[in-house]
Parts: sequence; C-alpha cells; structure tokens
Amino acid sequence: MTGTRGPVPVPLETQGQNLTQDVLDLLDTKETLQSNEDFPAVPQRDIKAALDRLASRSMVEYKTLDKEQVNLTPESEGIVANGSHEFKVWKAVKEAGKIAIKELPSIVGKESASVGQGNAFKNKWIKKDGTDLVLVATEEPEDSMQKLLKGIQESQTVSDAKQLNDLKKKRLVTVTKVITYTVTKGPKYAKEMPVEHTDLTADLLASGAWETANFKPYNFAALGAQQDAGALHPLMKVRQEFRNIFFSQGFVEMPTGHFVDSGFWNFDALFVPQQHPARDMQDTFFVSDPPTADKPRADPDSERQMDQMEASSQRLFSTGDKREKKPRDFEKYWNDVKKVHEDGAFGSIGYRYKFKDEETLRLVLRTHTTAVSTWALHRLAEDPRPARYFSIDRVFRNETVDATHLAEFHQIEGVIADFGLTLGGLQRFLGDFFANMGLENLRFKPAYNPYTEPSMEIFGYHKGLKRWIEIGNSGMFRPEMLEPMGLPKDMRVYGFGLSLERPTMMKYGVSNIRELLGHKVDLSWIKEQPAVRFDKE
Repeated sequence: MTGTRGPVPVPLETQGQNLTQDVLDLLDTKETLQSNEDFPAVPQRDIKAALDRLASRSMVEYKTLDKEQVNLTPESEGIVANGSHEFKVWKAVKEAGKIAIKELPSIVGKESASVGQGNAFKNKWIKKDGTDLVLVATEEPEDSMQKLLKGIQESQTVSDAKQLNDLKKKRLVTVTKVITYTVTKGPKYAKEMPVEHTDLTADLLASGAWETANFKPYNFAALGAQQDAGALHPLMKVRQEFRNIFFSQGFVEMPTGHFVDSGFWNFDALFVPQQHPARDMQDTFFVSDPPTADKPRADPDSERQMDQMEASSQRLFSTGDKREKKPRDFEKYWNDVKKVHEDGAFGSIGYRYKFKDEETLRLVLRTHTTAVSTWALHRLAEDPRPARYFSIDRVFRNETVDATHLAEFHQIEGVIADFGLTLGGLQRFLGDFFANMGLENLRFKPAYNPYTEPSMEIFGYHKGLKRWIEIGNSGMFRPEMLEPMGLPKDMRVYGFGLSLERPTMMKYGVSNIRELLGHKVDLSWIKEQPAVRFDKE
C-alpha cells in the first residue's frame, strides 16, 4: 500500500491463495512441514516468498534442501509398463518360433527392432539363422532394464554416476533440481499475521502506543530495483587509462574533432606520395560533397582548444618568460611541401613527380590521427621548443570487416619533439611507456613508413597470453616532413601509435572485435564490465 501511513495489514494473498495463512494454520496442527509433501502443487518461488515473509518476522524458521531428482522420459515409462526393447524382441521370437529379420519392425515396431535386436544379440537371447531370428534363451530372461527403471521411478535417484550418465545419453532419464523446505515454528509464532505499523506517527508518540506497537521490520538484505542507468563503454575505460599514462608523463592532448580532413594534412604534409597505394579506394574513404577543401589556413577553434589544453597540462610549455613567436605562413608551407614532393628540398631529392593540387585538396575521412600531429607540429614551429603531444580518437579505413578489423577504429598516437633525440632514446621511452601496461622486454623490428625513418614495429611479451604480440608502430619523423613546417634542422621528433581496440580486447577477453564495437554489441555486457587497471592481470 504505497503512501499509506500508520497500521496496515500485511498482504497475504498470492494469485487468490492465502499461502502465508495456510502455512500458519498447518503449523498449528503439525510440528514440522515439508513443502514438497504439504504443498506439492505450489510453485517453489511462491512458497519461498511466503516463508521469507514469515521468517523475517521470526514467526517461522526453515531450512532449504537442494537435491537432484531423476525422472523417467516417456520412452522409459513405456519400458516400465511393457518391457525393454530387447525383451519385446525376445518375446516376439519366442511366440513365433522364428522371425524373418526384415519382418521384425512390423511386429515390434521400428524403434524396438533397431535398439532391441542388438541388445538381444548382446545378451545372447537370440541369434541369426540365415535371414531369420531364432531363440537362444528358451526360458524367460530377467528384464534388467525394466527392473532398473522401475527402481528409478520409485526412488527418483541413481546412485551410480556412470550409470546415470549412460542413461542420460540414451535419453531414458532426465535430471532436475528440486528445492524443498523444512519449516518449524519460530520464537514469535502466532496463528495470524499481526497488523504492522510502517511509520512512527505523531498520534503514536502522543498516545504512547509506540511502545507496544508492532512495526514492520526493515529488510536490509533486499536488493534494490534495477536502475536503467548509463555505462561507460569498455573502450572509453581503457582510453581513460591511456590518457592518465600520457598526462603523468607530461603530454598535452591534441584536439581531434576533425573526422574529415584534406589530403594535404592526411597525406602530403606527411611526405606520403600522391601515387601511394594508401590513397586509392582500397584504403581510403573519399568525400564527394563538397568536392574540394580549402588550402591550409588558420583554424581558430582548434587553436583555442590547444591553448586551453596546454594551459591546463601538468607540464607547462613555457617558464613564464615572454618568447617571441614566428607567425605561421601557410602559403609558404604549401609551396615547400609541394616542392619537396616534386623536385626535392631540405637535402632530399624528393619523389620527382608532378604534384597535383586537385589531389591534395580532396576531402577524406582521416586514415590516421597523424594528420592531427602534423597540424600540431606545424603550430609548434611558431615557437620551437621541447613538446609532448598525444591523441586518442577515431580513424577510418576502407577495410574488409572481420573478427579483427573494422572500417573504423581508435588510434592512440604520441609525438615527442626535442633537440638531440636518438633512436635509442625512443626505444627507452617506449619501454617505460608500455611497462605501465604490464608489457616488458620489448622487441623492435625494422619497418617502413613514408613519414618516419628509421621506423620500427613494437612487440611485447604478454604474460596473460604467454606469447609475443605486435603492439604498435614507431619511428622518427623524416626531415622532409619537419623542415617544410619551419622547425629547426636539429629538432627531432619521435612518433608512435597503436590501436585502442587491441588492448581493450585483451583486457576484457573479447576475441571478435565486432562484439566490442558496432551493431552486434550486447548492451547488457557493456554495463556489466568493470573498470580496467593496466597494473592488474
């Protein structure tokens, strides 16, 4: 009775039956109740609800008994009534003297003929005589199968586990779990449920009746109602763990709001040639409307976000001294990138092909977040100084979808700019970085990237999987990429990246990426997953 104050009767009826009162009435005449005997037709959940209602008020006490009950199938019940299949075959041969094998199904039935004939041979009750069946055992044999099933029907148990498994395989028995309750009187037993107060009212206090009033007890063991609340996706939980690692090492997060970018930022500024296979329709999603992008220009929204992120970072970029900044010249940057591709520049011979403006201005769904890193490094050229940047966001590839590949996924990327950096320093940094994930003793394999030289694939030994796995890619950005931006010749930049999905799949035991991201995701599974800790297996 929601909202009712004062004394209220306890609701007793369940589907028209006052089961709670029935238990109290029966206990008045019997010391002990057995739920399966005294309430055989009442569902287990209903009898338990009534007993819990009484036990919470100390009116009854009960014990729960769980046991397995063996039940006969319809086939077994037929054997108990009419004999086993093999006995039917023996009886038919006994009555006929001999039976042609091909006529046996029409006499005893197909099932008894197929099963019983073999068992009768095995028991040496009958044998073949040419195309006929004749008797071996002339005296009526003991039907052990019928006898066994009769015993099971009476006791509803099978003591031999091997025999039980054999009967289950033959589909002669089924096993069900039966829960019964043994009920006795409690210290506050009464023949009727008392009226209970749900609130301490002013009237009770004024009259003093509160001292003897019967208050409804609180059920502290009751579970709360299931809340239809939101939940963080496991990818976002792992993403936050990576963000914490980056922030703890002095990185600044880059703005990654542009899913669509121009070929200039996505390819050309990274010294990726325009005839590179990564640009064709097998790897890249091209945007048809609008048909072209603007040439490189200022991006006030991204600039504002970057300023805020640098200002709130743990390791500020400046010491407080005013530094002179060199304004960016986007037109010069465009021309220098074009020149290093066509004719070579900055000590490089370039690719020596005709650079097409219409190709570099095509719009694409970004294939990597390195396009964002390129923009951030070009911004850094205003005031070249040691810097650390990272990003974690979606990228898009025209991939064939399977258990380990999607057309969109998340890329984790980090760049470190400083003077005097070496390849050994990159390997040491990566060792420290991946140690936070529980991956140690890294191995490096030479690789090729158009915008890094040297380049390395990163492998780590995963203790849980007990094998070496590829965990990322890395390298030092080429001068053909950095110097057109206006960065000093002696400034070096590390770059490394990995996917977000792979470590998430390993942490949460997911073998098919489509169960983690996409339309096949189980939302209840998403809600149930705990937070992740890289320092815990």
